[in-house]
Amino acid sequence: MCLLCRAEAWGHFLLNWALILVATLIEHLQMVSALAGVMTSVIAKLTALLGEEYAKLKGVHREVEFMKDELSSMNALLQRLAEVDRDLDVQTKEWRDQVREMSYDIEDCIDDFMKSLGQTDSAKAAGLAQSVVQQLKALRARHQISSQIQGLKARVEDASKRRMRYKLDERTFEPSISRAIDPRLPSLYAEPDGLVGIDKPRSELIECLMEGMGASVQQQKVISIVGPGGLGKTTLANEVFRKLEGQFQCRAFVSLSQQPDVSKILRNILSQVCQQELPSTDIQDEGKLIDTIREVLKNKRYLVVIDDIWSTQAWKIIKCSLFLNDLGSRIMTTTRSIDIAKSCCSRRHDRVYEIMPLTAANSKSLFFKRIFGSEDICPPQLEEVSSEILKKCGGSPLAILTIASLLANKDCTNEEWEWVYNLIGSTLGKDPGVEEMRRILSLSYDDLPHHLKTCLLYLSIFPEDYEIERDRLIRRWIAEGFIDTNGGRDLEEIGECYFNDLINRSMLQPVKIQYDGQVVSCRVHDMILDLLTSKSMEENFATFFGNQNEILVLQHKIRRLSLSYFDQEHFMLPSTAIISHCRSLSIVGYAEKMPSLSKFRVLRVLDIENGEEMESNCFEHLRKLFQLKYLRLHVRSISALPEQLGELQHLKTLDMGWTKITKMPKSIVQLQHFTCLRVSNLELPEGIGNLQALQELSDIKVNRYSMASCLLELGSLTKLKILGLRWYIVSTHSNKDTFVDNLVSSLRKLGRFSLRSICIRSYHGSSMEFLLDSWFPSPHLMQKFQMGGYYNFPRVPPWIASLDKLTYLDINIDPVDEEALEILGELPALLFLWLMSKSAAPKQRLIISSSMFVCLREFHFTCWSNGEGLMFEAGAMPRLEKLWVPFDAGSGLDFGIQHLSSLRHLAVEIICIGATARDVEALEEAIRDAAHLLPNRPAVEFRTWDDEKMAGEEGQGVTEEEIHASG
Repeated sequence: MCLLCRAEAWGHFLLNWALILVATLIEHLQMVSALAGVMTSVIAKLTALLGEEYAKLKGVHREVEFMKDELSSMNALLQRLAEVDRDLDVQTKEWRDQVREMSYDIEDCIDDFMKSLGQTDSAKAAGLAQSVVQQLKALRARHQISSQIQGLKARVEDASKRRMRYKLDERTFEPSISRAIDPRLPSLYAEPDGLVGIDKPRSELIECLMEGMGASVQQQKVISIVGPGGLGKTTLANEVFRKLEGQFQCRAFVSLSQQPDVSKILRNILSQVCQQELPSTDIQDEGKLIDTIREVLKNKRYLVVIDDIWSTQAWKIIKCSLFLNDLGSRIMTTTRSIDIAKSCCSRRHDRVYEIMPLTAANSKSLFFKRIFGSEDICPPQLEEVSSEILKKCGGSPLAILTIASLLANKDCTNEEWEWVYNLIGSTLGKDPGVEEMRRILSLSYDDLPHHLKTCLLYLSIFPEDYEIERDRLIRRWIAEGFIDTNGGRDLEEIGECYFNDLINRSMLQPVKIQYDGQVVSCRVHDMILDLLTSKSMEENFATFFGNQNEILVLQHKIRRLSLSYFDQEHFMLPSTAIISHCRSLSIVGYAEKMPSLSKFRVLRVLDIENGEEMESNCFEHLRKLFQLKYLRLHVRSISALPEQLGELQHLKTLDMGWTKITKMPKSIVQLQHFTCLRVSNLELPEGIGNLQALQELSDIKVNRYSMASCLLELGSLTKLKILGLRWYIVSTHSNKDTFVDNLVSSLRKLGRFSLRSICIRSYHGSSMEFLLDSWFPSPHLMQKFQMGGYYNFPRVPPWIASLDKLTYLDINIDPVDEEALEILGELPALLFLWLMSKSAAPKQRLIISSSMFVCLREFHFTCWSNGEGLMFEAGAMPRLEKLWVPFDAGSGLDFGIQHLSSLRHLAVEIICIGATARDVEALEEAIRDAAHLLPNRPAVEFRTWDDEKMAGEEGQGVTEEEIHASG
C-alpha cells in the first residue's frame, strides 16, 4: 500500500475513533456546559460531523459505553448540585470545578480535531506531493488529539472515583439542621421614623388603593409593586399595610419564598383573616384551605398582601383563595419580575407600580442618618468619598444601609472610608454585613434558569457603569455558544427573549427604550456587577485586569479576559497568565500593549473599544484565530484589515463602526457563515453576492467610483434583513442610469425575500426619485424605512401605503398635505413617524382626526419655516406618548394638545422670527400649563430656532444677551 493510502487509512480510523469518543464526552457533559458557561455549540458541531461515519465505526463500543454510563451519572449529580449551590461544601465544589475545567478542555480538543479535518479536506484538493505532506501533518495532529482524548478519559475516570470515594451524593443532600433566617424580617419590623424617601410612594399607593371606595359598586383591585431586590418593596408594602389598618374588616400579610410551601401560606392567610391561631391538626388539604378562606372573605372588605412572588404558578393558586367581591377589597403583591407583576394585574383597573431608587437627596439623608444619627452631619473631609460611595449604591436602600452600617464602626477618616469604597468594588469583600447584602441580591440570581445564569454572568466582563447594547450582547452570546437552537428558531430571536427575560426579572437596568417599548441598551447595577464578578471568579468564568478591578489571583487557565484600562501606565498582564485557552478578549480603553493575538489560539470573541493609537502589526496574527466568530474593533486609528481575513471561516459578525476602514479585503467574500457587517461608509466588495448568510449590511457607500455590478449582486442576498446605504450618485454622473437600474433591481428582489429594514441617505445633488414609483412588488416584510439627507419625495410613494407591517417611518415629503397625512394615517402597525418637510410648513392647518394613526406612540413633525402647523381633533392619536412639533411664536396656542390623553413627553421647537422675548416666554408658559392638565402630566422641553431674527419690544432687533436678560 502506498504511503499516501496508508496515511489516509490510518487517519480515517483515528478520525472516527476520536470523533465518537469525544462526541460521547460532550453529549453527556451538556448540562455541565450549561452550568459553567462552557460552549453548548459543540453539540451542533458534532452533529454536523457525525452522519455516516458514526455507523462505520467499530471496535470502541466498550469504551464508549463506559464513558456514557459514567458521564450520564455525573450529569445527573451536577443538575442536583445546581439547585443547592449555596450549600455545597469545599470538597463538592472542588469536584464540580474540576469537571467544569475538564469540559472546557474537551471543547478545545474538539476544536483542534475539527481544524484537523479542515486541513485534510485542503490536502485532498492539492497536488500529489503536497497532498502527501499535508496528509502526514494531519496524521501527526490526529495522533496528538488521540493522546489528548486518552488523557481526558483518565480525568473522567478519576472524577468518578473521587465522587464515590468522598460520597458526594450522600453528603450534599443530607437534611440541613440549621435553618436560614429570612432576610426580609428586618423590613417587616422597620420603625417608621427610620424610613427615608417613603412618603411619596406610600401616598401614591394609598391613593390608588382607596380610589373608588365611595362608589356604589366597589370593585376589587390588585396593585403589584415591582422592582429589583434591595429597593424596599417589602418595606413599602408593609408601611401601606400599617397605614390602612382601620380601613378593612380583615387583613393578611404573607411572604413567599423561591420554593413556597403553598399549604403553609394558605394556612397563614386563614389564621390572619380569622384573627386566630389555627391548631396544627386543622385543615391540611390545599383545596379545603382555599374553600375555607373564600368563605371567610366572601362578605368582607379585606386587604391581603402577598410579598415576594417568584412564580406565576404560586400566585395562581393563592389567588384562588381571594374571593372576588364588590366590597372594595384590595390585594397588593410585590415581585422582582415585571411579567409576574403584569400577570397579577389582570383587570383593567389593576395597576403595576414600579418602585424607583431613592433620589440623591434621600440617599444622602438615609446614609448620614444611619452613621451619624442626623441627616445633616458629615465631616468635610468625607464629603467627596461619601458621594462616590452613594453613587455605587445607586439609590438602593439595602446597599446604603449595609455600607452605612459598616462605616458606623469605622473611624471617620478618609483612609478608612476609601477602604470601604474599594471594598464595594472588589467582589463585595468578606464583611458579614456586606455578605448578607450579597445573599439577598443572590436570591434573584439563584432563581434564574441555567441558561440565563450563564448569559447574565457574561455581563461581568463589561466595566462598571458601562452602557451595553442589546444587539452587541446577543451576538456575543451567540459567538460564545450560550444560545442553542430551539425548534429551528433564529438564534438572535432566542437571544432577544433571553435579554428581555433578564430585564423583566430586574437583573438589568434599562437605559434606552425605543418607540416599540423594546429595551435596546442596558446597564448593570454596581451591586449586581460585584455579585457577578464574584461568581465569575468562583467559577473561573472570566478574569479581570484594569483600573477598576484589583488584579486577581491566577489559579486556572484564563477562559475569558477582560481588560479595562483608562490610563496608559501600569498596563502589564502577568507572565504567569495562561491565555492560550482564552475564549474571549475584551478591551476597553488603552490597548496598545495588548498580548499578541498569536497566543489566543481558541479565541471566539475579540472586542476592542477606544484604543487610541494601535500599532499596525497588532492584527497580523488575526488569520490564526481559527475559531473567531465575533470581531468588533472600535479603534479610530485602524484603516485596514489583513488580506487573509477570508481564512476566518467561522466569523459571523464584523463591526468596524469607529474605524477609518472604507474598503474590505477581497477575501471577505469567502466567509460563508458571515451574518453581520457594520462599517461606516464602506465600499461594496466585488463578489458580495457570495455572502449568502448575510443578514445585516451597513453602511454602504455608493458613489461614482463604486462598481455598479456590485449593486446588482446585492439582489442575491436572500437572507438580508437590514440594509444601510449612502447614495452619492448625482444626475450628472455618466453612468447614473446603470447605478439606478441595478439598485432598483436588487431592492425589488430583496423586498421579495427577507428585507425588513432599510436606511438610505442622500447627499448634496443626489436624488432618490427612483424610489418613488419603482418598488414593485412592495417589500411585504418591511418594518422600518428611514431616509435622510437632502432629497424630499413630492408625495408619499404608493408602495408605502401597502406596508401593513411597517412600524417605523422616517420620511421627507414636500409638501406635507392632507392627502399625505391620510395615507400615512392608514398604516395599521405604525408606531413611530418622523415627517420632515425642508422647504416650508403647510400654509393651512393640517387636521389629524380620531381615525388616523391609531397605534402611533411617537411623532416628530419638522419643517424649516413657520406656518399654520397641526391640529389634533378629539380622540386623535389615542396612544401617542411622545410628540415633537414646531410652533410659530406668533401664532395661537390652540393646536388640540388637550386631546392627547396618553402624552408623556412634549418637545416644542419654537420658531422665533419676528417675535419678542416676552412672546416666547408667554408661549412656553402657556404650553406648560396646558400640558400640566393632561392625565400623565408630560415632561415638556423647548428649543428655539432663528433667535437672531427675533424683534425687540418695539420691533427692533436685539442681541442674544438682551434676550437672556429679559428672561
